[in-house]
Amino acid sequence: MKLREFELAAANLKGVIHKTPVNSSRTFSEMSGAELFLKCENLQKTGSFKVRGAYNKIAAVARESENIPMLFASSAGNHAQGVAYAARAMGAKSTIVMPRTTPIAKISATEGYGAVVVLAGDCYDEAYQHAKKLCEEQDGCFIHPFDDPDVIAGQGTISLEILQALPTVDAILVPVGGGGLLAGMAACVKQINPRVRVIGVQASGADAMVKSFCTKKDVCTDAVSTIADGIAVKKPGVLTSQLIREHVDEMVTVTDDEIASTILLLLERTKMVVEPAGAAALAAALGHDVELSGKRAVCVLSGGNIDVGFIHKVVEKGLVTRGRQMKFQTVMPDIPGSLYRFSEVMVKCGANIIMVQHDRLSTNLAIGDAILHVACEVTSREHGQELIRQLEAAGYRIVMES
Repeated sequence: MKLREFELAAANLKGVIHKTPVNSSRTFSEMSGAELFLKCENLQKTGSFKVRGAYNKIAAVARESENIPMLFASSAGNHAQGVAYAARAMGAKSTIVMPRTTPIAKISATEGYGAVVVLAGDCYDEAYQHAKKLCEEQDGCFIHPFDDPDVIAGQGTISLEILQALPTVDAILVPVGGGGLLAGMAACVKQINPRVRVIGVQASGADAMVKSFCTKKDVCTDAVSTIADGIAVKKPGVLTSQLIREHVDEMVTVTDDEIASTILLLLERTKMVVEPAGAAALAAALGHDVELSGKRAVCVLSGGNIDVGFIHKVVEKGLVTRGRQMKFQTVMPDIPGSLYRFSEVMVKCGANIIMVQHDRLSTNLAIGDAILHVACEVTSREHGQELIRQLEAAGYRIVMES
């Protein structure tokens, strides 16, 4: 892809989308050892970068057709909202096929941008097949979420904005699922400043693109398992894989625990809501999965569309990962005063009990004993370790729970 394709995409998007900020972060810089900046696409219209590629693709369709045909897409999240918004902005009609398991909030948001939502299938692949079928039957235009040159060009405009705001950047870290964002950003930035390292970040439970990059051939995975649903892709794009192999310097993975911990940090330190996929790049920087010491680096926060009902689960996972919450069990005599004496140790150590379950019925128990399941808050991992030492010194045998 040529640089002029990205410049044309930027012209198409001017006045349509937000030019999202590139914010510096002293906290994250100290934690990573780099001079770290955040490209905040979580603040983009529709809550993610996806609107860039969708609008640029529809603009290309409009140039080729006197009347824009019915637009079709399949998605359970950000792509759906991006296509719906872009279609309405261009005066076009859109139909989005979403899996039947899609949360009501995402369906409502997509309909709110003017799309007709059709529920079909139990997963993305089934919804994709149904969308393609409808598109063919109605002679429409299918907007692929990543494996399309116009979509890729739209996503790549983020690189133009980063280089304009931070010409001396040394590295850019980008989340990757199907590869549209990473392919576009890498192909764009390497034509302007080849010395800038471009690093792709995937969830370890959905690492098809990492495997494709390392083996230099297209690789699909049989299944995906990650909280980062926005990058949970089993089959990466053909065009995106090729561009990534040509232009990307490095690919790494991060765990769900690292992602959850990063979401919590972003909430605490920047007051920003970032979805799991959007936090992956920063998770890699903070986890020192890439060498950034002394470098000026930008992490792309690709989206902020996290389901409200899911936030507390991610926050709890993040608290456990960072050692701020812990769960354990212990056995104690089932007699009056036992729980009080246990609580005294907890209070002395400054731990806050948030859940207690007293189990007398387990078949593994000796007569006269009970199992106590405890969840508590501590100030740090070290504080938690000290709590365990104090409990063991008081005669309690502690077994940690996940």
